[in-house]
Amino acid sequence: MAAMRDASNTETAIIYGLEPVWGKVETEVEIKVSDDKFYNIRSKQAHHVPTASPNHVEAVHVHEDGSPKVVLNDEDKSVTMTGLEGNVLQEFKAMKIVLHANPKGEGSRLVKVSIEYEEIKEEIPTPNNYLNFMVTLIMDIEAHHLKG
Repeated sequence: MAAMRDASNTETAIIYGLEPVWGKVETEVEIKVSDDKFYNIRSKQAHHVPTASPNHVEAVHVHEDGSPKVVLNDEDKSVTMTGLEGNVLQEFKAMKIVLHANPKGEGSRLVKVSIEYEEIKEEIPTPNNYLNFMVTLIMDIEAHHLKG
């Protein structure tokens, strides 16, 4: 989140009388698919997400200019998404979503979902709806892999 907290963002917000509001929400979801399968569909096979979650994801677009940005860490199998677009930007100046799966034991994993955000206005509610969306997406991906 260091890039989101640079001085220029803060200075701009203060000049216009908008004190930036930072926050973080997180949760964990237990899944029964391997780290590799879960990581691959979120990273290298993102175009399969609409198939795994057709009621929630219409399409995945890869942008030539690099936005939204997805950072993949093959070593710890985490996926970090920044530079989101669309409706998110009506309420939030910036948002970073991190998914990280850790072994729990006996074939299950805990996927930690964390969302760091900067609100446009203080009245904007905590982005629990985006956190819930990510949990639903994770469960859809798990169900897709378990039945396939």
